[in-house]
Amino acid sequence: MTTAGTPPGEAFRSAVLAGRLDLPSPGGGRTGERLSRLVELGRTDLVLARLGEGHADALAILAELGVPVDPRWRREPWGVWAAAPASVTATRDGDRWLLTGDRPWCSGAGLLTRALVTATAADGVRLFAVEVGAAGVTPVAGTWPAVGMAASDSRTVSFDGVTAVPVGEPGRYTARPGFWHGGLGVAACWYGGAVGVADTLRGAARRRGLGPHAMAHLGAVDAALTAARAVLFAAADAIDADPTGDADRLAHQVRATVEAAATTVVDRVGRALGAGPLCQDADHARRVADLTVYLRQSHAEADLAHLGELAAAAGEPGW
Repeated sequence: MTTAGTPPGEAFRSAVLAGRLDLPSPGGGRTGERLSRLVELGRTDLVLARLGEGHADALAILAELGVPVDPRWRREPWGVWAAAPASVTATRDGDRWLLTGDRPWCSGAGLLTRALVTATAADGVRLFAVEVGAAGVTPVAGTWPAVGMAASDSRTVSFDGVTAVPVGEPGRYTARPGFWHGGLGVAACWYGGAVGVADTLRGAARRRGLGPHAMAHLGAVDAALTAARAVLFAAADAIDADPTGDADRLAHQVRATVEAAATTVVDRVGRALGAGPLCQDADHARRVADLTVYLRQSHAEADLAHLGELAAAAGEPGW
């Protein structure tokens, strides 16, 4: 449930309908504002943030790839289902494109109206727009038994000859500058979720006297979050200054920094307060479970190895 007692899925749909997820486009001069809104969502509810980020990212992708965005689409829940592109294939049928296959990790499977879906075609990986309620689109029950992010309705979705509309040319989804801008949006949600976890420790410190060890943990949390926030919003400024530049390394730096900070927060809050909040505070327990799962959208050492390669190849690392 959200803090207002509304299930996150309902809160997401209401936010879309009310225009509260109409965020500034990344690289348009207000990227910091966009990230701030995502941080707020993450601090409030990570499921709401995950769904809201997907909706905002989908609309930004459409705009960047030159697809006219119908104003009505902004009032319909969108998502981006781009994991494991080879899991769905796209074939031509006359003037139509048809999608077939099973796509895992589809957040909002039963909540969205439309989704952007990657699929492998004869000419490469393409991006398509799909109506989630169309014939042949089937969210598969029982494919997300996890406790973390349970309310996100993330499931495998089966596509059986589903009519789809191509968005951009082959390879454009990942080749565009905004691909890495979107990665910063995810990091902003992680950061907001970490702040929400840290709020529990800070609240306990303000309500009652904590021992020196717990206060040391709070100090470490404060330092980690302050550093991560600085990196996140410095990146927003960098993107606004060079919106078409290659942000691959920047995005990986930010994501690694925020992931490390969030991991530190979860560990230190648990060590400072013990099992109490995890066992007796349902909101805190769910937030920790959600953040633990959401952080694994990172590719961990694979992402760090890629960042190391980029650092090694850089003419000047900037340290």
